[in-house]
Amino acid sequence: MFSKRVFVVTLLTLGAFANPFTRRAMKVHESRNDVPDGFVRSATADPSSVLKMRIALKQSDPEGLTNALLDVSEPTSANYGQHLTKEEVEKFVAPKPETVTAVNQWLSENGLTAKTISPAGDWLSFDVPVSQASELLDADFSVFKHLDTGDESIRTLAYSIPSDLADHIELVHPTITFPNPFAQLPVFSSPAKIINPNVNLTSDAVPASCANTVTPACVQALYSVPTTKATQSSNKLGVSGFIDQFANQADLKSFLTSLRSDISSSTTFTLQTLDGGQNPQTRSEAGIEADLDVQYTIGIATGVPTFFISVGDNFQDGNLEGFLDIINFLLAESAPPQVLTTSYGQNENTISSSLANQLCNAYQQLGARGTSILFASGDGGVAGSQSSSCRNFVPTFPSGCPFMTSVGATEGVPETSADFSSGGFSNVFARPSYQSAAVSAYLTKLGSTNAGKFSTTGRGFPDVAAVGNNVEINFQNQFGLVGGTSCSSPIFASIVSLINDRLIAAGKPVLGFLNPFLYANPQAFNDITTGSNPGCNTNGFPAEAGWDPVTGLGTPNFPALLTAAGL
Repeated sequence: MFSKRVFVVTLLTLGAFANPFTRRAMKVHESRNDVPDGFVRSATADPSSVLKMRIALKQSDPEGLTNALLDVSEPTSANYGQHLTKEEVEKFVAPKPETVTAVNQWLSENGLTAKTISPAGDWLSFDVPVSQASELLDADFSVFKHLDTGDESIRTLAYSIPSDLADHIELVHPTITFPNPFAQLPVFSSPAKIINPNVNLTSDAVPASCANTVTPACVQALYSVPTTKATQSSNKLGVSGFIDQFANQADLKSFLTSLRSDISSSTTFTLQTLDGGQNPQTRSEAGIEADLDVQYTIGIATGVPTFFISVGDNFQDGNLEGFLDIINFLLAESAPPQVLTTSYGQNENTISSSLANQLCNAYQQLGARGTSILFASGDGGVAGSQSSSCRNFVPTFPSGCPFMTSVGATEGVPETSADFSSGGFSNVFARPSYQSAAVSAYLTKLGSTNAGKFSTTGRGFPDVAAVGNNVEINFQNQFGLVGGTSCSSPIFASIVSLINDRLIAAGKPVLGFLNPFLYANPQAFNDITTGSNPGCNTNGFPAEAGWDPVTGLGTPNFPALLTAAGL
């Protein structure tokens, strides 16, 4: 659910870039065969338009970081839970001095000066007019228009770098990665009847009304989540905010007053901002996604300190729209939140594989620090955010990244998979070892169904699920229902935060990167075996016993997860 942005700045002083170019032997570094579906080349880019360029430098030891992350995340490891420090992570990530020198020398030869935009120094940024970028990268920058939305972006289908820098540069951005034009925010339906929030809170029976209207009481009943207040102030739950989605405190107060009357209605969140982010409190400016996310983190993770992290429009990561910025922001903190939930994403085919790997590596860094990173899997079934006319299934990003936890959606009582729940297999990332057995078992049962429409070797997603349809919120002082995996991610994240609270209280490390723990404990989930996620003129994938690419391992069973965590 990336926003619709056009990052074009008019160059005011052409003389600022008057230095002559130094030519070197060039080599194509990245290219794509065609324009993503829905985009067309509409014009030659204005030579004076300025691009906010970013360079990802080769990191010193990314494989070592992966090994270290898995070593502290595998439940059978002797080092399980011994999360890395900020300094330990940065040693793996920081580029070698010769890499920094070589790249800065190349830029200097061409009259450019870059600044560092990541804590470990592996990302550089500089602004450059299209005319110079074309020469610098042997690229043909053009204006590409998205036909449905009219959004325009300056991109190229290929670019080159000096051959002698191939071992120093991972990628240059924005080049061949296209923006996601769809911002699929939850749809707010007609006001729902407010049920008594105290019904069956201590019973295994789920109120019948939960089949049509999901409240915090329903979540607590479905997953046996306690209403007792968390006790550990060091435990933090982060909620990402993008595309000018603002979390309204008055809406939260109304929500808590009606649907969590057992806790203080003045309970609120702590605001953090970056990239010029803000959070105005005029009720008409409340964002439906932001309201949903804070209401179902504060409303489920009772007493856990919640932080709303508002990312503004002054992006330092170029057209990544703050996705890298927020991770670098948290990596720079001495004590980042132990859980981070994000309800935004895009189709994997709009982003270059190199850039996808770089973002995934950033999630790996934060995971190694002990943060559980959760993302909504998406709301387009196997079609991503494409139409049903797509030929092959469209995986979403970052759900394909193996170093985060992807959350799908269920609905109804008893639960069945929500048909919009995005799931499938990455075309960029290979299947990680922690899910190999579970995914292989599913593919064996699937047989030849939808053969050729998806990768049989890619990382499967989602990993888990939670209820995600007919969820009641208060939005701009009105109660109503929303649906989407953007409901499911904050709900699952809240449950992880409550487990972390008990782990901290017991003197144990928090869960951190979740997936090895989750796949090692399938008994801790309510297995969802009905439904599917149609798209691309197919029925999509069927839900089956065990893991499936609709609801993952299933929905959480809080007492069973506590037991699995050693509590």
